[in-house]
Amino acid sequence: MSTQDRRNLIVDNPIINDPFQEPSRYWLYTEGQPQLKAGRRPSGYYLAARTTTKIKPLAEEELVEIEHVNQIRERIRQWREQGYPGTSRITRELLDHWNSPEREGRKRLFFCEKEAAETIIWLTEASPAAKQGITFPADEPDDPVSIEKGYKALKRYCCKMATGSGKTVVMAMLVAWSALNKIQNKQDKRFTDAFLIVCPNLTIKERLQVLQPSPKSYYEEFDLVPRSLLTMLAKARIVVKNWQAFNPQEDSRTKSVVQRGEESDSAFCRRVLPDLAGKRNIFVIDDEAHHAYRPKQKEKEEGQTQFTKEGNVEQEEMEEEYEEATVWINALDRINATLGINFCIDMSATPFYIKGSGYQEGLPHPWIVSDFGLVDAIESGIVKIPRVPVDSNSGRYIPEYFELWKWINEKLPYADRQTVRRRAKPEAIYREGEGALAMLSGEWQKTFVHFQENGAKTPPVMIVVCDNTNLSELVTRHIAGGDILPELGNADGKENTLRIDTKLLDEAESKTEADRPKKDKAERLRRTVITVGKEGELGEQIRCVVSVGMLNEGWDAHNVTQILGLRAFTSQLLCEQVVGRGLRRTNYDDFTHPEYVDVYGIPFEVIPVAKKTQTVTEQERLSTLVRALPERKNLEIKFPRVEGYVFDVKQKITADIESMPRLIIDPVREPTEVVAKDFVGYRIGRPDRLGPGQEVIQNRNPFHSFHRLQTTVYHIAAEITDKLGPEKRPFIFPQVLEITWEYIEKRVKVKPEAKIEEIALRKYMDWIVSRLCDAIRPDTKAGETPILPIIERYRSTGSSGEVMFRTVKESYGTKKSHVSHVVTDSRWEHSVAYQLERNPNVIAYVKNDHLDFEIPYEFSGVMHGYRPDYIIHYKQKDGKELNVILEVKGYEGEQDRAKQNAAKKWVDAVNYNGGFGKWKLLLCRDPHKLAGIMDNLN
Repeated sequence: MSTQDRRNLIVDNPIINDPFQEPSRYWLYTEGQPQLKAGRRPSGYYLAARTTTKIKPLAEEELVEIEHVNQIRERIRQWREQGYPGTSRITRELLDHWNSPEREGRKRLFFCEKEAAETIIWLTEASPAAKQGITFPADEPDDPVSIEKGYKALKRYCCKMATGSGKTVVMAMLVAWSALNKIQNKQDKRFTDAFLIVCPNLTIKERLQVLQPSPKSYYEEFDLVPRSLLTMLAKARIVVKNWQAFNPQEDSRTKSVVQRGEESDSAFCRRVLPDLAGKRNIFVIDDEAHHAYRPKQKEKEEGQTQFTKEGNVEQEEMEEEYEEATVWINALDRINATLGINFCIDMSATPFYIKGSGYQEGLPHPWIVSDFGLVDAIESGIVKIPRVPVDSNSGRYIPEYFELWKWINEKLPYADRQTVRRRAKPEAIYREGEGALAMLSGEWQKTFVHFQENGAKTPPVMIVVCDNTNLSELVTRHIAGGDILPELGNADGKENTLRIDTKLLDEAESKTEADRPKKDKAERLRRTVITVGKEGELGEQIRCVVSVGMLNEGWDAHNVTQILGLRAFTSQLLCEQVVGRGLRRTNYDDFTHPEYVDVYGIPFEVIPVAKKTQTVTEQERLSTLVRALPERKNLEIKFPRVEGYVFDVKQKITADIESMPRLIIDPVREPTEVVAKDFVGYRIGRPDRLGPGQEVIQNRNPFHSFHRLQTTVYHIAAEITDKLGPEKRPFIFPQVLEITWEYIEKRVKVKPEAKIEEIALRKYMDWIVSRLCDAIRPDTKAGETPILPIIERYRSTGSSGEVMFRTVKESYGTKKSHVSHVVTDSRWEHSVAYQLERNPNVIAYVKNDHLDFEIPYEFSGVMHGYRPDYIIHYKQKDGKELNVILEVKGYEGEQDRAKQNAAKKWVDAVNYNGGFGKWKLLLCRDPHKLAGIMDNLN
């Protein structure tokens, strides 16, 4: 093999380290350029400015090393090479057993597992001289109640380990180490044989039963304890609790004659830890310990959304985190005060402060002592590699499906968009996200075929994470209904797609032994969810899981191959936690062979990022009163308020197809092809094609194969017919079907990189439906009644005389308008008003600002109100007066074309009515050419 071939092989393979040896290389991105560096990646995090629009290169971010972790690594490396001096006989025997070269297969321990255990052992058993200069804070109670009660600081050590890298194995190693040392030497207070393992939910609690000594325990499965010591380990007391068991009890609100009030610390310990009665100096392990911190006073976060309806998922998650952290840490304080805690071991893949904690978001917990993060796990082949969109044939700088939620919301009209006070409409989100769902489902189908060809007994699983319950229900209805792919549809009593009822699942996960029925609906859902991908279990054949928020921790399915995010991801911690649900490998025999999980819609940077506060001040500006001037009553402009149309066709319809705007199937609007690539190494901002790993081209071919053109056209025609009037279906449908085919053949243009089958996507279907509904008319030549407007009953007309408001925007005084000022958002608006003032044929004009002049139209299946720019009262050369609706538009999108069709329909109907004067629609592409365009009105 040539030197060049070797170099290419290195670049193409993202797995560069042996999982059983300390990492010796790592990928470093400097200004986006990947470099393969010798040595081990330093432990640290990045400090980024809090911005929402600007993307910075990695070089502009501030790397903050966690110095004491890097120091500990070097000390332990030396200690390891010296043969672990200063350790007890039991400890030495265990270390020799774990490092035995005779270990094979799954019993061979990862380097990260051994290093995490070695770190805790070194901190406990190494000499003070060996640890000199290593400092990090204890966890000091800081709230007034804890200080008043005299609660002491907790000694905490955190092992940061990526999802799937063996946290439970490390717990078992440390339990065995402490218990066996204590049993051998009961006077040694460094050790204990009493353990409390705290976890977030019932599922993890059940999984952690492998820490109880038994033939099925991890001590035997992974050969963590020499056979001669296994019997001795059975003397240890190990209690596993989910944090909900720590909820305080008090009876001050009951009607009992004897009211004891708040539960004392000793009573609390007797109630929640009866199995540790008589024990002291407890060893606590906090699993998923990013939930266990001391929350500071709750404050409103910058940018925090405040929905007025339906609640806010992000806010609810923050509140739940706050409650969990409070109950969890308070319980540890009470246990420490009563029984004494030797020290706490925190296990977490993401031990960073989250939004709403009161701390700077993204800062690491200060007691991290061991760090083997996701990037290290990827480069060592221990977990699947996230494969994300890095490019597409749309030409967009940041691929649409990488920042999917942001891209969707940018495309939505204001009425449908998510704001700080309302949710985005689920139908609109689904419509814009369907292309990503269809493409990712196609990747799932390819994986499904691959699984079948290789004899897999369980199918691959796709996860869809939604923003709210309404959206998850809508997404499930389409997937389970077979609208995306038939293989994902639920049929004949077989559940292929499972929607998780989050509240029901949370109810089951928060139960304790005393209050958990085994056959209720919530428990069945929980059992189904946690057994996805497990042979012979309830969830064995589930192919797609739709949820609100991220799936509960403890979900350890190994067959997740695709993840789609249809929600906002406000932090990298949340991104990593969601992606972490799909990182467990299916094959642990060959770690040089990469496995992948395709990830859309989760702007994943594989990096811990703390955000710096950035303050922006704006200069206050004086407001202007904009109002109709009574002395200009002669310039008043009136207009009819149209709320619908009378479409009373008897036999014949028509549509002027040639005059209709074209529909362009263009990758610029919806990418038809995505380049996905391994996401390896630390990087921030735009994903790109540089770096290790193979590129994969992904498209919607499976979706196109299922949604054939003839079937799609039939569905479009049926939908149009229903909108025109289902009672007319027998004679109208064939005409609508013919008109639909004619429009698609004559006015739909398909760019070379796209296919006509793309019109099966809901967004294109909705555009065609709304466009044809506006274009179809009764055929007056065949004697049909023309289309007529339905005028609002109680507000038949609007008037410029109703305008009155204040604004801080730039405003220009008028002479030919009933309204005192024209308010401008851009230079062209001022230019238009300037020309209208100068044009001698303009009698009067008014800008449609607070005028409430709207033309109803449908776009993408949703009703909207189109507000043209100006209404002009114009005098033609023959002396006749004309009402002109002026729209000035440079770039023209699909929604603009829908507005034009609706405006033409409005003008036709109002002119047929005859009671509101003569109207005309005028479109202007260039404001500087307005005068010439208006001359054509004569």
